[in-house]
Amino acid sequence: MSERKGLVIVNTGDGKGKTTAALGVIFRAWGRGMKVCMIQFLKHEGGSWGEVRAAEKLGIDWIKTGDGFTWTSRDMDETVAKARHGWQAAQEKITQGRYDLLVLDEFTYLMSLKWIDSAETVDWLKANKPAALHLIITGRDAPPELIDYADLVTSMDKIKHPYDVGILAQPGVEF
Repeated sequence: MSERKGLVIVNTGDGKGKTTAALGVIFRAWGRGMKVCMIQFLKHEGGSWGEVRAAEKLGIDWIKTGDGFTWTSRDMDETVAKARHGWQAAQEKITQGRYDLLVLDEFTYLMSLKWIDSAETVDWLKANKPAALHLIITGRDAPPELIDYADLVTSMDKIKHPYDVGILAQPGVEF
């Protein structure tokens, strides 16, 4: 058996399924006895979606660091501050060495919106991510520096979505 290499996985693109794919890996890793953590950026700190409820029941560490998506923000300064605080929390979790898998959900937005510098962020990850830690980063518009750094990049492309014909998000399927 070869030495374990912590993969850097990026799920990006305009289609649905980036977080859902990460949740599948979380579930798989948890089933193998791995210590996992999810940090959700932008999504409201008070949210209690289906995946959050399941994680609580399973004992999976789950951190929400937002006040809702940027297009619903009432105070962009607070939204940005919460996101940057989330990055600080993620840096602590990464360097602690407690986890086998860490997911940074919707993290690409911090870079694409220029709330944190992409090159500096990737340089920090290169210098500080433990070699055995699997890291999944999700969100639209992954910057080129992150794509170059990653071991695996998947782009979710929307072909058809129920919202386009007026069907709202469905509980248990989308949240």
